[in-house]
Amino acid sequence: MKPYDPLEYLSQLKSKGINLDLGPISRLLQRLDNPQTQYNTILVGGSNGKGSVAAIISSILHGAGVNVGLYTSPHLIDFTERIRVNNQVIKEEELSELIDEVREKIKEDITYFEFATALSFLYFCRRNVDIAVLEVGMGGRLDATNVVIPELSIITNICVEHQKYLGRNLSVIAREKGGIIKKGGICLTAARQNKVLNVLEDLSRQKHSRLYRAGREIRIRKSKDGSFSYYGIFKKYKNLEISLIGKHQIENTALALGAIEILESRGLNIGGEIVKKGLKDVRWEGRLEILNENPTLVVDGAHNPGGISALCRSLAVDFRYDKLILLFGVLNDKDYKAMLRKLSPRADKIILTRPGGERALPAEKLLPFVGKYNDSVEVIENSEKALVRAFALADKNDLICVAGSLYLVGEIKKAVHVLSS
Repeated sequence: MKPYDPLEYLSQLKSKGINLDLGPISRLLQRLDNPQTQYNTILVGGSNGKGSVAAIISSILHGAGVNVGLYTSPHLIDFTERIRVNNQVIKEEELSELIDEVREKIKEDITYFEFATALSFLYFCRRNVDIAVLEVGMGGRLDATNVVIPELSIITNICVEHQKYLGRNLSVIAREKGGIIKKGGICLTAARQNKVLNVLEDLSRQKHSRLYRAGREIRIRKSKDGSFSYYGIFKKYKNLEISLIGKHQIENTALALGAIEILESRGLNIGGEIVKKGLKDVRWEGRLEILNENPTLVVDGAHNPGGISALCRSLAVDFRYDKLILLFGVLNDKDYKAMLRKLSPRADKIILTRPGGERALPAEKLLPFVGKYNDSVEVIENSEKALVRAFALADKNDLICVAGSLYLVGEIKKAVHVLSS
């Protein structure tokens, strides 16, 4: 009989699928004495950029001496990446002990994400964090993270995604994601579509919550030298720079600074120099992350049309190259047709591959859609072999771009480590 392994037990929970119901996670947390009530929280939801916003907030708070927890998903290489305190991932032995402790309290079916969320709540309690920054998972209203009463909620943006679970149109999806707006609370958003804003404004009125919008109460002014200034609800910061690549990260920064402003208005002391340092120190793997030079290898977790649009803008502005070699793989529930319509014409060569996992789409199925926009395409199902092929095709001044799935990004990061060792 195979010996029990806590991490293997956790991995097996993936077979439980997705459960949009706060009942099981709430009852489990009650049996754990509700650790999520022992510290302040910030909820960060939306379609794109929520992990970046969470990481930026965490970086600034850490620089201010706050004991800060950060919970994100999915991980790229190792589960421990999901749970961090003061920018340090949870140790594997600590994780194993917590898995055993949470497992003992289970009395009903719990999904992988619910279990992971409970682990993070308990770990943050044990580490006596002051604030935990929580990235919402798939939706909002019924997401496992939405059992907290946060200091504020953030909704980065909303696009059509996860229609099987969240609804068929933008307004319905916006109502689900807007479910993290709390009664008498505060919400920040960078959403621009009228349909989305109408829903968020309606929810805010119903719950007597304040809604602050990027472009209205929160504004950014960009300078020619790449720096930018922030004009917010109460404060302004000038001559800012952020270490993350891409102009879309400036809008993510605006939301993060809005959150910092609100925390300051409630007594937290964070000066302008701390903000500047936090922006320069922030690191967020898998988002326009450069893994190699000559040729340049950049990986980006863009996995929906909005994320791909941001990636296309960055490829046009932030990088210089002779040829673009695209390595693309995607999960079967994503809008890969729209993604490929935007991205395929930009590439000189496309290699279609397949991320790991049951939800991954076979690369062959992408071929008919890519062929409409690009005739220089090949299929290599194994992602490591696809990367080797990309390097073989690339000259030193070329750019290899990996996109379509965070799961694919994680596999490529592993492959780079193997190939370079």
